[in-house]
Amino acid sequence: MTRSEAWLVHLANLLVGGTGLLYAVVRYLFEPADPFAAVHPWQPPVQHAHVWIAPLLVFAIGAVWRSHALTGWRLGAGQRRASGVALMGVFVPMTASGYFLQTAVDPSWRRAWLVVHLVTAALWLLAALAHLLGRRRSR
Repeated sequence: MTRSEAWLVHLANLLVGGTGLLYAVVRYLFEPADPFAAVHPWQPPVQHAHVWIAPLLVFAIGAVWRSHALTGWRLGAGQRRASGVALMGVFVPMTASGYFLQTAVDPSWRRAWLVVHLVTAALWLLAALAHLLGRRRSR
């Protein structure tokens, strides 16, 4: 993976993960500014930012999939293989559930996709952090 690809992946993770975490805080921990409002005033712009920035992460992972992820898998790359496999395993369900969550009409499907997205996104963030910290330790 080139330095520019690494920066792209890290920047995309930071932006998408940051907006996702901020959205979760605004959605589930903040109170609406108006007692009659359904959402906090920050919720729509933070959600829109997350949805608009998420394709950057999809692009970044696509850019390094063959040169980094599949090569590491085939070569049995050492210390960070477990976190890399975890990242590979949760990427598709995290991404797909994010899109399905935006398009589901039935409330039960929206709830199901929400649970899948929250769980896989949390696993993604933990695995990405482990992968990054493992890189620092192996140097």
